[in-house]
Amino acid sequence: MSLPVGNWNYPTHTRFGAGRIRELPDACAALGIARPLLVTDPGLAALPLLAAARDSLAAAGRPASVFSALKPNPVGANVEAGVAQYRADGCDGVIAFGGGSALDVGKTVALMAGQRRPLWDFEDCGDNYLRADPAGIAAVVAVPTTAGTGSEMGRAAVIVNEAEQRKVIVFHPRMLPGEVIMDPELTVGLPSKLTAWTGLDALAHCLEAWCAPGFHPLADGIALEGMRLIHDSLPRAYADGADLRARGDMLAAAGMGATAFQKGLGAIHALSHPVGAHYDTHHGLTNAVFMPYVLVFNRPAIETRLEAAARYLGLPQPGFDGFLQWVMALREQLDIPHTLAELGVDAAAAGRIAAEAEQDPSAAGNPVPVKAPELERIFLAAVAGRLDA
Repeated sequence: MSLPVGNWNYPTHTRFGAGRIRELPDACAALGIARPLLVTDPGLAALPLLAAARDSLAAAGRPASVFSALKPNPVGANVEAGVAQYRADGCDGVIAFGGGSALDVGKTVALMAGQRRPLWDFEDCGDNYLRADPAGIAAVVAVPTTAGTGSEMGRAAVIVNEAEQRKVIVFHPRMLPGEVIMDPELTVGLPSKLTAWTGLDALAHCLEAWCAPGFHPLADGIALEGMRLIHDSLPRAYADGADLRARGDMLAAAGMGATAFQKGLGAIHALSHPVGAHYDTHHGLTNAVFMPYVLVFNRPAIETRLEAAARYLGLPQPGFDGFLQWVMALREQLDIPHTLAELGVDAAAAGRIAAEAEQDPSAAGNPVPVKAPELERIFLAAVAGRLDA
């Protein structure tokens, strides 16, 4: 079976296909980047694929310096250090290369490269993005090596404000990368555990976008097809990491999730963000644990939506119950813990997590309106493993 190859211009210019990492110098040239700062994570920084990318850039006369001092849940200090290196090395653009953490830090370094205001002034609230000087935002080439956050297709990043122990969504329309390279060969080495966690993050994006209220048929169509790709390909990518077709499908689905969730997210993300900030849990894994508890809570508002989704996915049992059973079976197949307690999260934090989740921008998109009491109820159900709540 031949592998798909394509160039897309929605929502940004994307080079999709196996081996297309060889076009990294061309992608930089398209954005006028002559001396990029290559932002990646510490693990990738030591791998041959990163060295090969640097060699190709150097051979094309576009030498890159590397910044990799970032955490899995990146913090503001990581961004500040990246900006300092960007300026010191005389860089004129960013290559964000890696998983969601590297992509988010790279995009935020690009945002802050020419700004004078502090990072937190650009939190995604109201029209805060208008505070930024657009001329000071650097161009970004994004190269995802996991299939989860879809940050390569997004105009925002999630950064932890350590002083407040809070995940902050930083937003500007020009944070959307100008060039994206989706090469499934780069994801072949991803361990099965991270394949599962990031894949279920992509599912959470598509699922919450599909269930979010409001009229956005473009996002609905993308979310639904993204779920189908995940249904068909995540178990295959988990079982056989060298299955390039499955890996490619998952890269596409991750980008689709991030494109679709401009419609909205919901309580899965609203709760996962503070849990990740306080307990340093993996975001995709946390989303996967919360998923069935939020579905059960939202059932009165999403039964019709999930009935349609179950039909589209070809699930053996239609309706809400069939969809929930698929989610539960998929979690078990991918060895996802059933409770937050298994992640080291305890019930004592319920009040604080719920209060912070209420303030998270994702909460506004939940199909059933939620405030702190409802979010605390979902949180406690997820700690205890109660799906009857």
